[in-house]
Amino acid sequence: MAAPPGEDMTGAGLRMLPAGSVTAPALRGLSRFADSRGIPAGWEFLLDYDVIEAFCVTGLRGRACSTRGTYRSALYRLAEVTHGPPGQRATPFAGARAPAPYSPAERAELAAVAAAQRDPAKRASALAMVVFGIGAGLRPGELVALRGGDVSRHGRQVMVQVSGPPARVVRVTARYAGRAWELACGAGSGNAFRPGPAGRSYKNFVTNFARSLAADPAAPRLSMRRARSSFICGHLAAGTPVGVLLSITGIAEAGSLARYARHVAGISSSKGVLRARCRAERTP
Repeated sequence: MAAPPGEDMTGAGLRMLPAGSVTAPALRGLSRFADSRGIPAGWEFLLDYDVIEAFCVTGLRGRACSTRGTYRSALYRLAEVTHGPPGQRATPFAGARAPAPYSPAERAELAAVAAAQRDPAKRASALAMVVFGIGAGLRPGELVALRGGDVSRHGRQVMVQVSGPPARVVRVTARYAGRAWELACGAGSGNAFRPGPAGRSYKNFVTNFARSLAADPAAPRLSMRRARSSFICGHLAAGTPVGVLLSITGIAEAGSLARYARHVAGISSSKGVLRARCRAERTP
């Protein structure tokens, strides 16, 4: 049953679900989990993909893997009605642990792995993951939607126009700017990642591609989540103002940066401190 945005999912909406449907207990559990963490009861909040993931990992701890998978699938089907395909949501759930960023050595190794792919199209797509992930902080769904025309150059600065939500403009970090422009020129008006006909709405579209890359077993795995974490942690370490970082990452709330700040030495991972910094930056 498709969930209409704005309806109270704890009332009559649940009773209308078919008898025996796993969706009803999944929604009740999700609602209780969200309420215990102060998350508003609206569909747009409860059916955020990262809230669902946090519920399946933390809220269902101790349950069978098959149960967690069934609940996740049922909730994902409802979430797609509100937020679109997975990978398109705007803000990570602050309670989910952020993956560790890549070290400088790992970044160099990933670039080498990408450049070593024999097929030119595969090589370009692998490089796009490295460049637009580590260099611009794109989410998987944002990379999938990226086209060559979304990248522009102004002198030595290369900018990426990220289509929503949330739409924003991101300056590619200097180390990756040149390669980002080369990839954009090569893509032309087409997709920068895996151009041509493809099932782009599939939630593991990027992950499955990364798994197919030829690489030494000891090499680090290429992951857009770790690449984005590298971009965010790099800006935190460089002292980028919190408000600016929120704008270029598409993160809506300063407290959500706490999950990344844990990986950066000398940066407080307190949500309150990060919020206070953001407020102080706005004060004239």
